[in-house]
Amino acid sequence: MTVPGISRNVANVIIAEAGVDMNVFETAGHLASWAGVCPSQNESAGRVKSTQTRPGDHYLKAALGIAALAVSRSKTTYLAVKYRRIQSHAGALRAVVALQHTLLVIVWNMLHDGVVYDELGIDHYDKTNPERTKKRLLRRMVSLGFEPNLTPLSAGSSPSFS
Repeated sequence: MTVPGISRNVANVIIAEAGVDMNVFETAGHLASWAGVCPSQNESAGRVKSTQTRPGDHYLKAALGIAALAVSRSKTTYLAVKYRRIQSHAGALRAVVALQHTLLVIVWNMLHDGVVYDELGIDHYDKTNPERTKKRLLRRMVSLGFEPNLTPLSAGSSPSFS
């Protein structure tokens, strides 16, 4: 229950449906496929056809959907940021399925490896590629009508806003 969005009831459903022994599933992807939270891929001759999620365990999918919707409303978690990033280009429903998949992968890793969930934080994407963040924010400033004139801060100084 340390994972955001997973309550006691959702955790009970996950344990009841998937079990505690994750050695049954070779990888986290196998568990996600069995649960039916992997998006299907139907492409032929370079044309992408309509896709739906795979059929799977209805109770587990419903519980993961509740958890995904709960975490999508959060503002202070890595999973909420991930939801908003996917939702911006793929839509809300696909973002929910992606969060369901991510939650199940997290649960598999926790049960398989015996580790606790480590929250990455809302600035995880900014920290992984700061140059991309800088370019995105510069484009945003220009689109708002500002001329960006950025100078790096010296070590130990704090920014002043006027």
